[in-house]
Amino acid sequence: MDRTELVDLLSPASLRLLDSLPPYDSHGDVLKLVSDLRKAGHPSDVVSAVLNQSRLRAKATVKFGEFAERMLFTEAGLEQATRLRVAALHAGRFAGLSTALGRPPRVADLGCGIGGDAMALAALDVSVVAIDADEVTATVASFNLAPFPNASALQADAETFDLGDFDAVWLDPARRTSGHSNTTRLTRSEDYSPSLDFAYLLATRLPLGMKLGPGHDRDRIPVDAEAQWVSVDGQLVEMGLWFGALARTGIRRSALLLTHDGTHELTAPEDSADVEAGSLGNYVYEPDGAVIRARLIGDLARSLDAHMLSEGIAYLTNDRLTPTPFASAFRVLETLPFDEKKLRLALFHRRIGTLEIKKRGVDVDPATLRTRLKLKGPESATLILTRAAGQRVALLVERVR
Repeated sequence: MDRTELVDLLSPASLRLLDSLPPYDSHGDVLKLVSDLRKAGHPSDVVSAVLNQSRLRAKATVKFGEFAERMLFTEAGLEQATRLRVAALHAGRFAGLSTALGRPPRVADLGCGIGGDAMALAALDVSVVAIDADEVTATVASFNLAPFPNASALQADAETFDLGDFDAVWLDPARRTSGHSNTTRLTRSEDYSPSLDFAYLLATRLPLGMKLGPGHDRDRIPVDAEAQWVSVDGQLVEMGLWFGALARTGIRRSALLLTHDGTHELTAPEDSADVEAGSLGNYVYEPDGAVIRARLIGDLARSLDAHMLSEGIAYLTNDRLTPTPFASAFRVLETLPFDEKKLRLALFHRRIGTLEIKKRGVDVDPATLRTRLKLKGPESATLILTRAAGQRVALLVERVR
């Protein structure tokens, strides 16, 4: 979305038209809808703008739920936006500053994007000013924050914005190339905007929280920061860094899981030491990505009375099932030959036509292997390709629900 499209979209008539559209249907007759809107007298540029927003609102439901129905988006802004459920947890940390301050904190949201985190902050009575260097993005954020009297958005440079009146900072550095669509991910943290050097220096002055990608280089995590990896329904979505009064005492590593049945967290003062490897048991556990990235596999293993299946590989095993929200459990049915021809024959005899392939520690492309196995039959199964005691193994397992 460029400036011209945004101007067209923000007219009262365009917004009324957007809100009047039926729910977006990707399989519907878009051409007919366009034709009907044009026959009703709506200009073609307006029709294009509102239909694009209707599509983005439908897509945004995954992150924003029903709030998406009254928001505006850019393609890139939606892709980078924090899920509202996660943003609410971010906001909770800032709201906690109220006790020490004796009033709601005043927070600067630097690199606010479309304003998702700022919305969550404002909803918890935190006073927030959202800043973005891009004019279109800042305007979209201003629209999304309009229902909140304690929130506003400005176009400004994050690194030069005056923070003299603020109690804390939330920072979401741009980790993609500039633009509103068709952006690409920046691979070097030195290219982030605002820069990490700016953020780390700012953290020595003010309580600061920062969102980074979950695969961020762990060697660049400051020793005084609390690092928290967040997983939503099994999908690893971010790493948060917390400094000063926003970091929790005694916690430097955290794996936070948001699932359909609640919130679960594993914490530690540092990376946990791995447990020793041992023999294959009746069950194999695959830790959640947040646990793996936080390097808390050892603590999880001790809680399960389990050991590593092989040194350096993130699979655990034991003989007795111990339910945990921090790992997927699989019951071991059989150990099959780690040989493609023998494996194909074994699966053929078991009439397995649908196969989930999981792998760690072995050089195998699951999609290519699945094709070469020529699967046929009514049965389904899960196959784990990995190492046990340093040797390659193929484990036929069933997922424990």
